[in-house]
Amino acid sequence: MIITDVLTYLVHPDHRNLLFVKVRTDEGIDGIGEAYSVGPDDATAATIQYFKDWIVGLDPMRVEDLWARLYNGSRFPGGSIVNSAISGIEHALWDIKGKALGVPVYQLLGGACRDKVRVYQGTGGATPDEMAAHAVSLIERYGYTALKIGPQPPGHHSLPINRVVRESAVRLEAVRKAVGPDIDIGVDPHATTFEPIRAIQMAEALKPYTPFFFEEPLRPENIDALARVAAQVDIPIATGEMLYTKFEFRDLLVKAAADILQPDVCCAGGLLEMKKIAAMAEAFYVSIAPHNPMGPVATAVNVHFAASTPNFLILEYIPDDAPPRRDLVKEPLVVKNGYIDLPTKPGLGIELNEEAFVHYPFKPWRRGFPLHDDGAMALI
Repeated sequence: MIITDVLTYLVHPDHRNLLFVKVRTDEGIDGIGEAYSVGPDDATAATIQYFKDWIVGLDPMRVEDLWARLYNGSRFPGGSIVNSAISGIEHALWDIKGKALGVPVYQLLGGACRDKVRVYQGTGGATPDEMAAHAVSLIERYGYTALKIGPQPPGHHSLPINRVVRESAVRLEAVRKAVGPDIDIGVDPHATTFEPIRAIQMAEALKPYTPFFFEEPLRPENIDALARVAAQVDIPIATGEMLYTKFEFRDLLVKAAADILQPDVCCAGGLLEMKKIAAMAEAFYVSIAPHNPMGPVATAVNVHFAASTPNFLILEYIPDDAPPRRDLVKEPLVVKNGYIDLPTKPGLGIELNEEAFVHYPFKPWRRGFPLHDDGAMALI
């Protein structure tokens, strides 16, 4: 079997673009994957097409070898676009391999460690009461045993820090009272606290309401600063969505800067690279809760990772049970009582619905940066 073509599909079903990948072979077995829409998304698609010339004519079953060719052959392989492109291609190679051998992908990665995969969803609302009501409605609809909130109030970039910290605690308190003591609630300030001491202050204010984890209290560039926060906070620190490959996660682990790693399978290097990151984390008694804000193919890839990884904790999830996301694949994976059952079909167990893509054309996007009241650019 050899690779004959690599195709990309950029679609915009809701608030962001999704970038799907298809790898074709001479035996009629196609594999699909999903690359992260890191922006500019058409540049990521162009990088995938650039890589096509590197792998056409080669054996798709040699996943590790092809990954090394793409990564080591890139002049600057650490960037988000390159790693996203490699990740999407790598997913498709595993899909091909599973289909060719007639087994789900997780069976090729050591077999199942669990029978179903626990998931959580983010909840929102302008006020504490709205956030609490939304949390309850999600639990009633999907049976979640865990949720995540952005604790800061609307417009927090231009508010006094003491008010932000106080209102963040009020919002978490409202959700905690609404859902009860046994629902896990992650908190994610989206790396906006900036100074380590501010992150510590916020953690202390949130602590009485037993957060599941404290995600990205700081940006990831300075691991020493994050390690300082982790050493002084009694809430598990979670981070990793902006880190790539085992090489960047190594320093995070060595410096004891996180209790939970959140690599993204669509930009960290792909499925096997996630397994390597998880194996490193296991040696440090650190668990894995993958970042997963992308599309239904990304969710499927993550489910195979979660199924076969002993130190997997929980998976971020965006529902695929209603249009427009429901239109993108033929049979999306579904949540039952807060869990996704393991796929039983060969490969990833999911297929693209390409006929629907014409209804959701690609849209260039630019991430907005809100302004302070004085017109200065806010950090987000």
